[in-house]
Amino acid sequence: MTGLQDRLTPEQVEEFGREMDAIRQRIVADLGQEDVDYIQNVIKTQRTLEVTGRALMYLPPAWPLAVASLSLAKILDNMEIGHNVMHGQYDWTRDPALSSQQFEWDTVAPSENWRHSHNYIHHTYTNILDKDRDIGYGILRMDPAQKWHPYYLGNPVYATLLAFIFQWGVMLHDLEFDRIVRGERKWSEFAEVRAKMVRKAARQIGKDYVLFPLLTGPLAPLTLAGNVTANVTRNLWAFAIIFCGHFPADVESFTEAETEQETRGQWYLRQILGSANITGGKLFHILTGNLSHQIEHHLFPDIPARRYPQIAAEIRGICEKYGLPYNTGPLHKQLFSVAKKIVKLALPGSGGAREPEQPTTLEPELKAA
Repeated sequence: MTGLQDRLTPEQVEEFGREMDAIRQRIVADLGQEDVDYIQNVIKTQRTLEVTGRALMYLPPAWPLAVASLSLAKILDNMEIGHNVMHGQYDWTRDPALSSQQFEWDTVAPSENWRHSHNYIHHTYTNILDKDRDIGYGILRMDPAQKWHPYYLGNPVYATLLAFIFQWGVMLHDLEFDRIVRGERKWSEFAEVRAKMVRKAARQIGKDYVLFPLLTGPLAPLTLAGNVTANVTRNLWAFAIIFCGHFPADVESFTEAETEQETRGQWYLRQILGSANITGGKLFHILTGNLSHQIEHHLFPDIPARRYPQIAAEIRGICEKYGLPYNTGPLHKQLFSVAKKIVKLALPGSGGAREPEQPTTLEPELKAA
């Protein structure tokens, strides 16, 4: 693993892992009604905002308020509810409405596809080149170890387009177009994945761009414009928060060989080195789904996200104890850092690809971490 030998001794790595395990065990033991009340209140707020937004669409002078209300509803559904519930953060409640396997969110990406590509692939192989497909989403060059190609001159353009249509990018991510083009996968392998995409996209398009506009009669064009605006607002917000948590300066990546025979302590360490936080107030954190605490989320992805602010200072203190970086900063700083990286990596000479490594497999127990 990159830089491990220079940072910590094997004994320190394992002690670091034990401290992380202890925090996790303490939180799990403390889960209870407050956590249930919190997520249920967020769900009620989201539904109230959505109903309010839909109702205000019937009043043309209130169109900006309708769009704002609907945008906030979609952001909450995407970030604090959908993302976190589908991570299994509330499976312990045994409430079907909070089941990671049954929840379906208000985006075109089918939840079942997303759970595989995100919960399993991304959170098992976080920032491992050629394993974590969230590095560049198969579209962008986001790490200097990715071999440069003239195609990447369009990095800033691709990133901008992805930000506006982010929900569609997340959906299409599961088709692995880049691997199909390289001949590593066959189009026919994705028949079931495509079928789920078509069904989900049809429902979303029918709901936002056909049904709800028609329900407002002569105001249909305004309603259609409002729904498009709300979806784009949600897309831009989700893109900004997710990219600021994964791609600012000093966030590290790894090769498969560097993570061979990875221990649990090393897995925790990789999450610290491969993540970044965003500072802000309570409302800001809620609207990010607490992914503004991306470090804590990568350490404990299946623990209710509302707990991340409670342990952030403790995690940071442990990092300081071991001399480890704790990458954090305000949104504008992290976003500028990401934009700078996107532009820099569009150009040749901005980094060299590492030598190809023989594929390895992480230890099975780490896949559930």
